[in-house]
Amino acid sequence: MELRVLRYFLGVARKGSITGAAQALHVTQPTLSRQLKDLEDELGQQLFIRGSHSVSLTPEGMLLRKRAGEIMEMVYKTEAEFNSMGDAVCGDVYIGGGETDAMRQIARIIGELHDDYPEIRFHIYSGNAEDVTERLDKGMLDFGILIQPVNIAKYDYLNLPAKDVWGVVMRRDSPLAEKKSITREDLAGLPLICSRQPLQQTSGYNEVLNWLGDGFDQDNIVATYNLIYNAALLVEEGVGYAISLDKLVNVTGRHNLCFRPFEPRLESGLNIVWKKYQVFSAAAELFLEKLREKFAETGE
Repeated sequence: MELRVLRYFLGVARKGSITGAAQALHVTQPTLSRQLKDLEDELGQQLFIRGSHSVSLTPEGMLLRKRAGEIMEMVYKTEAEFNSMGDAVCGDVYIGGGETDAMRQIARIIGELHDDYPEIRFHIYSGNAEDVTERLDKGMLDFGILIQPVNIAKYDYLNLPAKDVWGVVMRRDSPLAEKKSITREDLAGLPLICSRQPLQQTSGYNEVLNWLGDGFDQDNIVATYNLIYNAALLVEEGVGYAISLDKLVNVTGRHNLCFRPFEPRLESGLNIVWKKYQVFSAAAELFLEKLREKFAETGE
């Protein structure tokens, strides 16, 4: 497969039209149609369902769209790394992470570096641990910020000097909102909205599942989420109570939501990780140096 043809394929997938994609890509429609047919013949799979005025992806085409997107993202990242080589410190740093207030510490480092090296660009990707580690393993991210529980044995890492507090986001008119903290007995029988990550039973110790206890009934889970914003909307609409980390949802002032921590208190540590034996760009190497200056305790 040629990169040029993958660009053509992605262009058609985005436009949903060979005619529209041909105009955007500055190629003739017959040339584009022939390149796509050759790609299907090469892969031995039909990638498009062709209509009279539009095209849509087959399941095989959807898979190729995901893979081609990842390939092209790596191509752009590699080109940017080589273009940034030279005397001046410039380039791109790619950081992924879950929703956590500890991102403020990373933001401060980014701010300091930007003041000293304004030509460095930072790209932040938000996702849960599974999303972040997948992109990290594929080389699409330089660093990942992970909230425990998660297995970090295959990475080099630094421990962040912060702890995230677990609890429940609920409506202020909920009877539980009158309590200062929430016990596992308080949650019995309630409709729960839970992050997918802490519910996954990994080979290691899972502190959230352990807190919920052996008697926790997963049938009470009415929804799962990977980022809290949409979960908070479900809470506002009375769908259930969201198990979440503190300081992620606006619960100040007149906002109709509130957060109550678990009792006994449950905290999760955080790590910033990167691939072992990673060869960094000059910009990413400088960022790592700043991380080591700030967070001396390391698990490398």
